[in-house]
Amino acid sequence: MVDSQLHTSGIFDRRLLTAMGTVPREAFLPAERRAVAYIDDHHRLNESGRFLPDPSTFGRLVQLAEISAGDSVLVVGSGTGYSLCVIARLAASVTGLESDPALNAMARQACAGITGIEIVEGEMPALAARQFDVIVVEGALESVPADLAALLRPDGRLVALVRDKGVGIARLMRRVQGGVETTSHFNATLPVLFKGAGEPAFIF
Repeated sequence: MVDSQLHTSGIFDRRLLTAMGTVPREAFLPAERRAVAYIDDHHRLNESGRFLPDPSTFGRLVQLAEISAGDSVLVVGSGTGYSLCVIARLAASVTGLESDPALNAMARQACAGITGIEIVEGEMPALAARQFDVIVVEGALESVPADLAALLRPDGRLVALVRDKGVGIARLMRRVQGGVETTSHFNATLPVLFKGAGEPAFIF
């Protein structure tokens, strides 16, 4: 995976490559998907359409976030916890926000014994009083809700695939004095995680 998928996708952060080469993807998948855990495609996790992102897209998003050892990270739609176990090796702490109780149960089992991981079961209001250095959205968005960007600390970074005319564009949002700066980076494809402002909130 590291040589054939990550390097060839432009992922060269050594800490990230080591983390993704260490965490076993098969441990975060249903039994029937484990034999193909390392294909470069997202994996369906349940009947409601939740998924584990493909290695290349996930790795490029995390690399874009430039996570440092002292950062507090939020993963939105953390599923069965793969991203939490990878990011825990890069940051001071990582919080997963996941509304599906069954996926949370799998995540707690798969992440057992790894320090710095917190799993919050619920939706956005559960984190309303908190802020993070980095937010990683594990899925595509139609738009970035203002209440999600509000969870960033000053100079905090949010990375997500935002759909524009059906194309997913990796966006980096940085909280600066007076607002948020947004830059666009690469195109990729992931299923939609939840809808943006003016639409029903979470569908994950």
